[in-house]
Amino acid sequence: MSKLFKILTGMLLASLVLAACAPAATPTEEPIPEMSEMCMGAEPGATVTIMYQWSGAEEESLNNIFKPLLDECGIQIVAESTRDDAVLDTKAKSTPPDILFWPSTSPAKLYGAQLKDLSTVGANASSYGQGWIDGGTVDGKWSAIAVKADFKTVIWYSPAQFDANGYSVPTTLDELDALVEKMVADGNVPWSMGFESEAATGWTGSDFVQDLMLAQQGPAYVSGLLDGSIAYDDAGVVAAYEQYAKWASDPAYTVGGADGTVNTGFLDAIYKVFSDPPEAMMVKQSGFAGGEAAKQYPDLVYGTDYDFFEFPGAQGAQGGADFMMVFGDSPATHAMVAYLTSAEGATAWAQSGLGLSPNKQAVGNYADEVNGKLGELLANASGFTFDLGDGIGAPFNTAEWAALIEVVQGGDIAAALAPAAAAQKEALGQ
Repeated sequence: MSKLFKILTGMLLASLVLAACAPAATPTEEPIPEMSEMCMGAEPGATVTIMYQWSGAEEESLNNIFKPLLDECGIQIVAESTRDDAVLDTKAKSTPPDILFWPSTSPAKLYGAQLKDLSTVGANASSYGQGWIDGGTVDGKWSAIAVKADFKTVIWYSPAQFDANGYSVPTTLDELDALVEKMVADGNVPWSMGFESEAATGWTGSDFVQDLMLAQQGPAYVSGLLDGSIAYDDAGVVAAYEQYAKWASDPAYTVGGADGTVNTGFLDAIYKVFSDPPEAMMVKQSGFAGGEAAKQYPDLVYGTDYDFFEFPGAQGAQGGADFMMVFGDSPATHAMVAYLTSAEGATAWAQSGLGLSPNKQAVGNYADEVNGKLGELLANASGFTFDLGDGIGAPFNTAEWAALIEVVQGGDIAAALAPAAAAQKEALGQ
């Protein structure tokens, strides 16, 4: 037997002896993962009660927004959908939800003592412009934050038609006025306007006048109208009506003149700008107008056949918003608030199709180009004011629409505004 063979045999025998003497191996135990920071201490199975007004496809989109947090933490949602203020009032006074989403800040004023300060329940203030935080602060407490917004301070047009006529997008109110006059001189009708909307006939005129006031006076002025510190028959309102009446009453400036403005449906007014040939060069309408134009004319290409620009010279923006308010104080509630006001929540919202998010971190994450551009304008707006009719409410809204119809049809501005100013005081309890 060779010396090498003897050595190898000895090593093998030694290893077998050591193996026999060693303790039996135990199965490897997986380390228990630490609770995700996103969960903020919420245990799997914890519930969050939520009330909102969305249903159908909108509710489905909302659930898709929630899903990343629910999957991560095992939190469960107990939801209730209603558009009835009375149902909300009953719940708020008996068993309020942990989180409420509502299309106004009125609950923050009614139930402010019950609501949590958002800064104490996980909300990330750095995700929002100061105007959004100020708008949701009631009696010194940050009681509400907007989660969804409608951006109205835009004008829709056809880039192809502008190029064909040598027109440039205006950036100031003076430039817009000069463009309108050039269009008239060229034989083109600048505006398509349409008031008709059944019981709400006139609301499109209200939006236009408010954008004029944002350009002429600024958001602080509009906020004064909303809180009643400025009367609706003030000189600044008169100036906006004077400009608007010139454009909305004369057939040289708008399709069909006064009759066309008052009697044309608000959707039909959109279509007239994108028909072949177009009946007008521009339509002042909310962010939804592009989608309506594309549905009516499926061959339109965004950026070529239809597009929009911010209302020239507007110092801030107008629109509507849905707000989040918090009654609960559980870890799961904190986790939901923190998530929705984070970069992750903003991204989920932007990609859901539910609408624009005031969260600045949504910019660059929208699923389509139109919302992407609108979202950037929203995030960069120097101030946000509610639509006057929605913000002040009844009976002001119907009185304002009546004033607009009267003025467009040739009525005296001061006489038309007097009842609206009185209704403003009534609606605000002044």
